[in-house]
Amino acid sequence: MNIDTSLPESAQRVARLLAEAGHDKPVVMLPQTGKTSAEAAAGLGCDVAQIAKSIIFRRAADDAPVLVIASGANRVDERKVAAQVGPLAKADAKFVRDKTGYAIGGVCPIGHLTPPVMLIDADLFALDSLWAAAGHPHAVFNLSPQQLEAMTGAPVADVALRD
Repeated sequence: MNIDTSLPESAQRVARLLAEAGHDKPVVMLPQTGKTSAEAAAGLGCDVAQIAKSIIFRRAADDAPVLVIASGANRVDERKVAAQVGPLAKADAKFVRDKTGYAIGGVCPIGHLTPPVMLIDADLFALDSLWAAAGHPHAVFNLSPQQLEAMTGAPVADVALRD
């Protein structure tokens, strides 16, 4: 397993996890930050909908991390998520780092310190190719919606805010 040692440490950790899972696509470093879906899409030359953004909430009942992997084109409807997992509270930067091991803007769908309650945006399945954060605000990796579902074991749900 050859891991690119020029990657930041958190991205190397994700690269190792991906390799162990048999994922054949590398972790890619964006020249600009990928903290927002628009920034990541611009850096990759893809549609913003192809960015599989990781949004962390805190479940109010037990402080469990809740990870919603949503299309970059969608806003997450917190009421829909709460209907699936229970009432939600905001997760601040410290909560996100403590529970996931990643900084906001680099939260990967896998490799969390505390296994999160997870949901995957059903809208991602209309696409062939996705890009997800790889543990660092500049690091991403490519995968299909089916690979995302297989890697995470997360249920697919309608989580998008509809006008």
